[in-house]
Amino acid sequence: MKLQRPLILLPVSMQCWAAMRIATWNVNSIRARIDRVTDWLGRNDVDVLAIQETKCREDQFPYSELEAIGYQAEVLGLNQWNGVALISREPLTDVQHHFAGVPQFGGVKEPRAIAATVSGVRVYSLYVPHGRAVGDEHYAYKLDWLEKLAEEAAALADTPVALTGDFNVAPLDSDVWDRELFEGATHVSPPERAAFSRFLEAGYRDVVRELVPDGFTYWDYQRLRFPRNEGMRIDFILASEPLARLVTGASIDRDERKGRGASDHVPVLIDIDAARVHSK
Repeated sequence: MKLQRPLILLPVSMQCWAAMRIATWNVNSIRARIDRVTDWLGRNDVDVLAIQETKCREDQFPYSELEAIGYQAEVLGLNQWNGVALISREPLTDVQHHFAGVPQFGGVKEPRAIAATVSGVRVYSLYVPHGRAVGDEHYAYKLDWLEKLAEEAAALADTPVALTGDFNVAPLDSDVWDRELFEGATHVSPPERAAFSRFLEAGYRDVVRELVPDGFTYWDYQRLRFPRNEGMRIDFILASEPLARLVTGASIDRDERKGRGASDHVPVLIDIDAARVHSK
């Protein structure tokens, strides 16, 4: 079910702050899916979209296509792997690449985190490392990466913050289609789930789950995973308490997994009462 924004009648000078829609989407290559992204933005009236797995350098990013429909973008990309961006109608200020103490992998500071402030809200686009296998060096890197991010998030927890993105963690058994098949694998291991829980302990809320308790956000391309609904819930919007109190709606756009050229992830959205951000 698609979100419908409530009609809020305000003086003209305040109407631009009446509501704000924030979304996150692992697009699995922005250049391959720019047409789907621009079409989706137009159909869903999104103000800020955090994207992951852009898979391009910053100079290869399709800025012009987004500018043509009224959006600007801040991008962090290195090569054909990883990559994150923030796409917004309103100005993006205090842009930050990575976060304090971000670990490297293989001597490289991978492009996995970008943040900016828009309309009074600090928004992060995050692409958490996969981990590969429990015990792999990439798994240790993942846990370290999450720990350093949690430290920065905790320091900001008393301000309006949205931690959005592909967390590559399924916090609950119900977040995978068959828990037994994942026994001993990444995404569901106790250390990964504990790392995810640290954000909640720091004062962040899984605001989409509160309103949409069921539903996956990712389905592998192989083995007919999507038609069989064999998916995972690994894409989240974690809101600090000051932001969580302003959330008026949420949804997971499952339909965007359908059709030709779909990403293996779908958009996750929230609506907030932006007028109250500016009234504080």
